[in-house]
Amino acid sequence: MEYIPQILFSIILIAGIGFFAQNVKKLSRNIKLGKDVKINDNKKQRWTNMAKIALGQTKMVVRPIAGFLHIIVYVGFIIINIEVLEIVIDGVFGTHRIGLSVLPVSIYGFLIGTFEILAVLVLISVVVFWIRRNIIKIKRFLSAEMTGWPKNDGNIILYFEVVLMCLFLIMNATDTSFQSLASGNIVSQFITPLFSGLSESTLHFIEQTAWWLHIVGILIFLNYLYYSKHLHILLAFPNTYFGKLTPKGQFKNLEAVTNEVKLMMDPDADPFAAPAEGVEETEPEKFGASDVTDLNWVQLLNSYTCTECGRCTSECPANQTGKKLSPRKIMMDTRDRLVEVGKNIDTNKGTFVPDGKQLLGDYITNEELWACTSCNACVQACPVSIDPLSIIMDMRQYLVMEESAAPPDLNNMMGNIENNGAPWPFNQQDRLNWSNES
Repeated sequence: MEYIPQILFSIILIAGIGFFAQNVKKLSRNIKLGKDVKINDNKKQRWTNMAKIALGQTKMVVRPIAGFLHIIVYVGFIIINIEVLEIVIDGVFGTHRIGLSVLPVSIYGFLIGTFEILAVLVLISVVVFWIRRNIIKIKRFLSAEMTGWPKNDGNIILYFEVVLMCLFLIMNATDTSFQSLASGNIVSQFITPLFSGLSESTLHFIEQTAWWLHIVGILIFLNYLYYSKHLHILLAFPNTYFGKLTPKGQFKNLEAVTNEVKLMMDPDADPFAAPAEGVEETEPEKFGASDVTDLNWVQLLNSYTCTECGRCTSECPANQTGKKLSPRKIMMDTRDRLVEVGKNIDTNKGTFVPDGKQLLGDYITNEELWACTSCNACVQACPVSIDPLSIIMDMRQYLVMEESAAPPDLNNMMGNIENNGAPWPFNQQDRLNWSNES
């Protein structure tokens, strides 16, 4: 009987970590549905970017209030959960505060005291975040795409953090042996009076209940991440590592188009010549993207990493002028479609069965795509190096090169360039006529 709690704890721990690993496997599978792209250049710069942006939160503090609060929550939550190591060891081996067995009381007390202070700071920050979302109602949290689940998700994670921090403090406050040390109970000593008058057994029951709820809550939180925008807690690191390093105004060239232009520019080339011996003639690759499988895996990683913070949309000039484009919605739609494709594959035992839907049209409209000015404001604003513009441009490319569905004004411009060598509808010989006007 004495080993039942340890056995139960081990089962819960293995189940929680196992379910998380299963979801990570699905996540990896879904991201790999994207086209392959080799990113192995400038490793030093990539590691630096990851350290500065993901770990150092340098792009968060561009907006000081939200940035500072986010750093408190981020650092506090991560550091406090170092204590989870002690909880796991205690749970598996049936010990109590194993840290006191390997560390001097002063050092252990310093660590727990630091955790308690951080827990209070996290609680304060979370309350401020909740007020900003639900009472002040900051504009970027009120967009059309932020209703329903996205809105609820943002609040649920705040409630999670409040509960976990409170359980941690209650666990310390009702642990009589810890309180008797008079070391590390910097905050919990002020909570202890709330439980005065209770028997030793009752205090022990409350402490154990808080202990169990705390570790189970952390495992639930861990597995909730897969279904939440807070997956960025884990994915921000690889996403910033694989972030774009080229200048923001530089667009990629399609190799197939480049080769066609070279062929047209070569006076000695024969466009109807048969392929060289040993070279197989292949169908040209699809231009642009109409569904998530046409995007590359970095773009799909971007979609899963989106924090839904709305900084991209709040900086977008097209959105500010009332157009339907929201870079945040572009990323959310991409992720939602990718999740839908993943569920399709799961349902059909590893094979995708066409469902008559695609990212273009069913999720993202032509109007949204053509509203983009390609100014890169969204890319610059993103705190975790997401690139919504790359997805927009790939889908535009599909519309132009596969569907011939560019807006009339753009078609006119391209026709003028082809016929007149300039965007204007004037013959080259007539360009200087304006100088003859009186």
